[in-house]
Amino acid sequence: MHPAYFETHFRQEGSWDDWPSEFAIITAYSPPGEVWTDTENQKADRALETELRGRVQWVRRLTGFSPTTNHAEPGWAVAIGFDDACKIGGDFKQDAIYYVTGDELGVSHCAPPRLEKVGDFRSRVHQGV
Repeated sequence: MHPAYFETHFRQEGSWDDWPSEFAIITAYSPPGEVWTDTENQKADRALETELRGRVQWVRRLTGFSPTTNHAEPGWAVAIGFDDACKIGGDFKQDAIYYVTGDELGVSHCAPPRLEKVGDFRSRVHQGV
């Protein structure tokens, strides 16, 4: 597992606080080792949003970022089970997804799925775009 996954923080867009007890954070931007254009990344992101909204009602924008490098990648917090989140992440060519249970943040490769603890989730959430 790439060490950067363990330092990720999240920017919350909007002022919502209706966090479910369990949810995934999934992105669709270019996976490690690939370089996509902005247009390709945005197209994949829109397709992921459509897929998620077609499955569940609770879908919120959440952008993961590195406090060390400032690299940021928009993603979606979604009230979906762990196995489904890993499958969707894999379908969108992602290396890993995040999964939150209560206030515990975990990260898992999409295949094979295996959740590794990262730390407290809420302490890593920041308001603003």
